[in-house]
Amino acid sequence: MADRLFSVIRDLRRAPRHLDERQRTRLASLVAHARAHSPFYRSLYGSLPAEPEDVTVLPVTSKAELMSRYDEWATDRDVTLAGVRAFVDDPSLAGALYLDRYQVVTTSGTSGHRGIFVQDDRMYTVLSAITVARAAGSWLSARDYLSMLRRGNRVAAVWATGGHFAGYATAQRLIRERPLRRRSIRVMSVHSPLPELVRAVGEFRPTILNGYASAISLLAREQRAGRLDIRPILVMTSAEGLSPHERDLIRSTFRAKVRDHYACSEFMGLAHGCDQDWLHVSADWAILEPVDEEYRPVPAGEPSHTVLLTNLANRVQPIIRYDLGDSLTVRPDPCPCGNRLPAVRVQGRGSDMLVFPGAVSLPPLAVGTLVDRSPGVRMFQVVQDAPNRLTIRLLLEDGADPDAVWTRVHQELRTLLDGHGLTTVTVRLDTRPPTRTPGGKFRTVYSELPT
Repeated sequence: MADRLFSVIRDLRRAPRHLDERQRTRLASLVAHARAHSPFYRSLYGSLPAEPEDVTVLPVTSKAELMSRYDEWATDRDVTLAGVRAFVDDPSLAGALYLDRYQVVTTSGTSGHRGIFVQDDRMYTVLSAITVARAAGSWLSARDYLSMLRRGNRVAAVWATGGHFAGYATAQRLIRERPLRRRSIRVMSVHSPLPELVRAVGEFRPTILNGYASAISLLAREQRAGRLDIRPILVMTSAEGLSPHERDLIRSTFRAKVRDHYACSEFMGLAHGCDQDWLHVSADWAILEPVDEEYRPVPAGEPSHTVLLTNLANRVQPIIRYDLGDSLTVRPDPCPCGNRLPAVRVQGRGSDMLVFPGAVSLPPLAVGTLVDRSPGVRMFQVVQDAPNRLTIRLLLEDGADPDAVWTRVHQELRTLLDGHGLTTVTVRLDTRPPTRTPGGKFRTVYSELPT
């Protein structure tokens, strides 16, 4: 593992001038592997040339399509939807290896369809290398590292827990591999009542604070109010968009470097932020195509309708020209930070903070992940349509018991709300299915109340 990791790190540090060549080589290898071992791709690519010269000649895929053809999609015939679902239904297995060789992560994402993704050891090695060579390597100076070592080098991550969510499952895998890491890696649940979360973060005194953007914004507010006193060297945000104003507030509050991380369960190391607040794509292992509604290329400098992802690292479940659902803009000129990897900004990941009477705020992912981890849920939507009410729309998996699923979802949300003192907030089930915006996007958690 170590030899492979250092080999990938060396590769990542090569000059970007050979990027196109590396992409073409890895794409050709991925397509050949998918054709040979995935019945789904063998059928999908049946009429295409044996070696496509360009990714754009390949058909577009979607989460809904791949989930509906799950057993045929995998290149390992031992990977089955029934087996993976049984695995993720046990939250205690987060970070353990499915079939003793694959990591499993779940997501609902911007499409609203629940996804369950199996990732091989090659993917894990690439992600580890990206973290070492690209993200932390560009964010932290030698002085930063020395300061972290003097102060104990502790990482606090504010994420959803109790399920196989990408961040939590990866942290649990790191701890399973080396239990001593419990001293330096602490996952704080975004579902915790805010005073409890503030106390846990304050007692841990992290040198790196990592988490959902909305949760980090809440902690910054607590720091400004004097209820939290930490001095992280680096603050990392992910999963949701940050406005320039919010980023500046976090930066000035913690007096730390603030960097965004563009990640998804389909590729957790997709892009990392720079000091110019652009995201630099890991383009040697991922291809991002900004496209319009008809999947036609969108020029640099213009926001896309969606973006197509090709993951060049993971072989067990090939992700090729996959509709990710995010809107992004590619920087048309070189980034002033000096990084020559493609630079993007993402528009499709903003979420509404849910604000209730008494000025109690809940990060959207604290709410949505509870529904997402409930067995039997295929799609969901949580809408704050009154100051003291949440309305839930559900689409269930085939064969799921509607009463049992609703009981679980209601119980999860009731526990969260009561834990935050929101005992008067009601949770009701809407018989209508989840709905999309007029532009065709899907919002999983949002507020209809005026801001």
